[in-house]
Amino acid sequence: MLASNQKCQQQRPYCASHGVGSDEVQRAQKAQSNSVTIFSRIIDRSIPADIIYEDEQCLAFRDVSPQGPVHFLVIPRKPIARISEVTVGNTQLLGHLLVTASHLAQKEGLTQGYRIVINDGKQGAQSVYHLHVHVIGGRQMGWPPG
Repeated sequence: MLASNQKCQQQRPYCASHGVGSDEVQRAQKAQSNSVTIFSRIIDRSIPADIIYEDEQCLAFRDVSPQGPVHFLVIPRKPIARISEVTVGNTQLLGHLLVTASHLAQKEGLTQGYRIVINDGKQGAQSVYHLHVHVIGGRQMGWPPG
């Protein structure tokens, strides 16, 4: 018989009884800020991804571990490790990432709403130290998120 926590992990990646049950949190606890991340390798095309949009400032691609029927990431081409490290000089880029996320959400048919998530640091479950905006939709989101 599976432990209660294992049952929750099989049913959904987040369980209110046991906290975050996904491997993402475990990966975040071990993650380190490196200059070359998996996202840098997606940008330079050394790792394949299902890219849905790109321009001179950002790239968007489908998440390999989707948390909803629609789940994609929007990342800046120029890496910023964490949202907590942004400066006033990043204002235009951050706005561009959010506007791009909004336009792509509409294009993906998320007319009833969606969730935008930016994880920061270990306690925020950030597992890749390259700023990325998650856009998740296509189902009813729960609250609180975790």
